[in-house]
Amino acid sequence: MEPIQDIDATIDYKAVTGLFQHAREQGRDSLFEYEVYDLLRFSGAETPPGTQFLARGAKPSDQALASMPGDRVVLKIVSRTIVHKTEAGGVRIVDNQPDKIRSAMRRMLYEVPENAASVIERDPAHAPAEYQGLSGDALVAAIAEDVHGVLLVRYMPPDSEAFGNELIVGIRRTREFGMIISAGLGGTDTELYASRFRKGQAVVAASTAMTDGCAFFELFKSTISYRKLAGLTRGQRRIVTDEQLIECFASFIEMANHYSPENPAAPFVIDELEINPFAFTDYLMVPLDGLCRFSLPAQCGAGRPVARIGNLLHPETIAVIGVSGSRMNFGRIILNNILAQGFPQKNVTVIKPGTDEIDSVHCVPDIASLGNRVDLLVVAVKSTQVPDLVDEVIRRDAAASVMLIPGGMGETEESRERARAVIRRIGEAHAEPDGGPVFLGGNCMGVISRPGGYDTWFVPKEKMPPLNPGKHHRAAFVSQSGAFMLTRLSQCPRLNPAYMVSVGNQTDLTLGDMMAWFADSDEVDVIAIYAEGFNDMDGLAFCRAVRRAVLADKQVIVYKAGRTPEGKSATSGHTASLAGDYMVCESCVRQAGAVVARSFTEFENLFLLAERLHHKAVRGNRLAAVSGAGFEAVGMADAIRSDDYRMELAVPSPATCTALAELIRSKGLDSLVTIKNPLDITPGADDEAHAEAVRIMANDPDVDAVVVGLDPMSPVMRTLINPENATRSLDDERSIAARMTRLVPELDVPVVAVVDAGHQYDPLVNHLKDEKVCVFRTSDQAVAAIAQYMDARLHADRIRALARNREKP
Repeated sequence: MEPIQDIDATIDYKAVTGLFQHAREQGRDSLFEYEVYDLLRFSGAETPPGTQFLARGAKPSDQALASMPGDRVVLKIVSRTIVHKTEAGGVRIVDNQPDKIRSAMRRMLYEVPENAASVIERDPAHAPAEYQGLSGDALVAAIAEDVHGVLLVRYMPPDSEAFGNELIVGIRRTREFGMIISAGLGGTDTELYASRFRKGQAVVAASTAMTDGCAFFELFKSTISYRKLAGLTRGQRRIVTDEQLIECFASFIEMANHYSPENPAAPFVIDELEINPFAFTDYLMVPLDGLCRFSLPAQCGAGRPVARIGNLLHPETIAVIGVSGSRMNFGRIILNNILAQGFPQKNVTVIKPGTDEIDSVHCVPDIASLGNRVDLLVVAVKSTQVPDLVDEVIRRDAAASVMLIPGGMGETEESRERARAVIRRIGEAHAEPDGGPVFLGGNCMGVISRPGGYDTWFVPKEKMPPLNPGKHHRAAFVSQSGAFMLTRLSQCPRLNPAYMVSVGNQTDLTLGDMMAWFADSDEVDVIAIYAEGFNDMDGLAFCRAVRRAVLADKQVIVYKAGRTPEGKSATSGHTASLAGDYMVCESCVRQAGAVVARSFTEFENLFLLAERLHHKAVRGNRLAAVSGAGFEAVGMADAIRSDDYRMELAVPSPATCTALAELIRSKGLDSLVTIKNPLDITPGADDEAHAEAVRIMANDPDVDAVVVGLDPMSPVMRTLINPENATRSLDDERSIAARMTRLVPELDVPVVAVVDAGHQYDPLVNHLKDEKVCVFRTSDQAVAAIAQYMDARLHADRIRALARNREKP
């Protein structure tokens, strides 16, 4: 079947803008439901049902009330504050007779405010701002005052009322990622579905700036909603075409991108547009309820001169302020670490009055005495001194980049005004023609730049993790938390990245800025990010930089802290609670091409795999597993699937089976071993048998990766350091350690080893890790890590292939 081409939505933007303008002239920042249907009509989407607005206080004629075809009609309350109408009794189906309609309308105008008031009194925290503090008759009266009337809607019976046959589609503006589209199981229980089903089954979300109708449709196809709508479940028939869904998604995406905070020409910004649900009648998508909130666009600030990140990471001159001449304070530790890393002493200056030199480094009394502009100024003074110091650095053009080490820059209520003052002054500098300096921090631990030859971390050398000696890896580690980065490197010093950057509070330079720099850097192939939060719209900038890095054949690993569900507000639709902050971040980052870690250990594992396997070929997701322990072979098979990835057990070729059978026979194990995958070679298999089994499996064109249990406690394996019996020494050239060290670099596909044993075997693990062999301590952890890593590599390959296809004439 040929892939479906994206569909160009035809949107009457002038008419849609007119709806927003009319509502704003009436003092509203939202559309009434019938106006949302007009918006859909102007967007080129499916034609909504016929409607007629019956204003409160009006006396519609029998002819007006009989304007809808059919035996029944739907009545809906019209109020800007009653969003969830069903809960308040604001939706009623009645016989299509003028008297019945008139009677139901009158009841609704009285009963709905009372019902809505009861809902608010049960949960006052989620009351609209206008009703906060009200109760009883006063609350009912306020709600009634906001009821504008009743909407008469043509009743269109759905093809099926079975579970899963309603669809929610929405777009909303997010602070970090801009416009987001989400779609999934609709109806009144849509939030329940999202919370009960596995990730990605009930609802999916994506950045509208980084997707189109077809791409989002491919994402949507993974949901239960699509399987139900497309008739792919037992007893179901298709009720909507793929082309209809793509047209709907494309229309929503185009509207989102037009009425976006990113569009400088946007007359309004859509804060939220939601249809919940679309029902389906005779292959028509029928919106049964809709809401839309909008706002005026805000002014954008000046951009940052991000080219000066080069001065920050590769400075030729460094100045440090805040160095004590009498004790080992943070500034003094930073100075010592800069020199210890090998940065030229003659290119370092300390700013300290009354002192000629500290640790043989020349001192000047103040910033004015620096002379020429330095590439990097490291600030390690008290936070109360920072605003005046920032102002002086900017006025004197004293530095191209500034590192703000101090805390007390927005972490507490008392320090927030100080941080705001610094941000305002930096923003003013960026608006000048030369853009002013860039600032890293505050509350940052500093930078270790191996290519730049310096270290500004304020951690004494004796407390630093011993970074692996020798050439660093072509990797960058960027963390919003310096402590997180320090701890991960302490736990796993073999990571050994070229750059370690603590961004702190993102007073100026952001995670998106650093990601963009390393995406374009010739020094790195792997970028690892720890993020706690993004500045306004920086999440989208970050994802765009991730995509650029992936297109440049780089690998990106992200851990995003903060998984608590977003608070649900009764004044918003379902879209925000379905696609909460963490889900949006995870979806957008994955969509961009990064692999998202779910735990600290997983982050370390993925980072290590990316550093060591970047050059290996990943052709598919077929795994071969080898072990002498039966439980381990079974455990490997059990770990190949999860919500986030899916691997297959490779089917060995006949040639591979023959070669394995010959190997097993040569070891006298043919009566004990069945040739299959996973391959249980029994505890009687020696070092050579393990290594050769890996070689044979890895050279099979139908195998994409190999996981091997090294069975360190087997009596015939050489896995001990200084054993009583020399035949068990891992220092032997015939040991599995020596064999894997020689074998792994020769193989094209990824190979991961498992040493599932106690501390007695740490020397074996350390030896293999030092020789750049990927080693895990349990088989399930090994399979999960390599599966997730390979899944991300394959996803990145698809992104690159799609980009190449789009570039073709």
